[in-house]
Amino acid sequence: MKIEVWSDFVCPFCYIGKRRLEEALSNFPHRDQVEVEFKSYELDPNSPKDSNQKIHEVLAAKYGMSVEEAKRTNEGIGQQAASVGLTFNFDNMKPTNTFDAHRLVHFAKTKGKDSELTEKLLYAYFTESKNLSDKDTLADIAATAGLEREEATGILNDEQAYADDVRYDENTAQQIGVRGVPFFVINQKYAISGAQPPETFLGALEKVWQEENAAPVLQDLSGDADDASCVDGNCAIPSEKE
Repeated sequence: MKIEVWSDFVCPFCYIGKRRLEEALSNFPHRDQVEVEFKSYELDPNSPKDSNQKIHEVLAAKYGMSVEEAKRTNEGIGQQAASVGLTFNFDNMKPTNTFDAHRLVHFAKTKGKDSELTEKLLYAYFTESKNLSDKDTLADIAATAGLEREEATGILNDEQAYADDVRYDENTAQQIGVRGVPFFVINQKYAISGAQPPETFLGALEKVWQEENAAPVLQDLSGDADDASCVDGNCAIPSEKE
């Protein structure tokens, strides 16, 4: 079974949804037969790399609310994060562009380190308040995920490296109708939108597993003839017609 997850590193529900999926998988008896692959999605491709605004101010401007309302909204999200063992440091988060971070994950995929790097990037942004568009910071994070820092720096300095891979993921998302993240696709046939509760994920996993592994039920179109087959070593002998 393969689960493809479209997400962004500055999306709080993407991190929460990741934890909820992981909880569901921990209770799924066929966990060792499930592959999870993260796909690129930018919440705001036009977001600047450097911003002097606080995340509360960005949210307020985007949704037409006051900064105080934005703070209360973020507090609620923080409580949801805490319920799955995450710490969100909203007051010090650095709004930024995530395109280079996505490029770096595609590079990490060639080294079998994309899952590790995805987790490190989410933690760096939401808990450590790191700037995910700063190339030195990204290279440092790559090193903690087991990648060679100098090699990661080379990828980041080449603006075209893995850029097409990011765009491919984003174009695919558009084609299949992704309008928000996180967005989960199971076996390219079943979709789950949003950071659903663990039991929703677990129910979906069990349903898909049963459907994908169920023995086929054949519809009998044989007709009325009952003397044209051999059963248990005996073959029916057609009676002569008068």
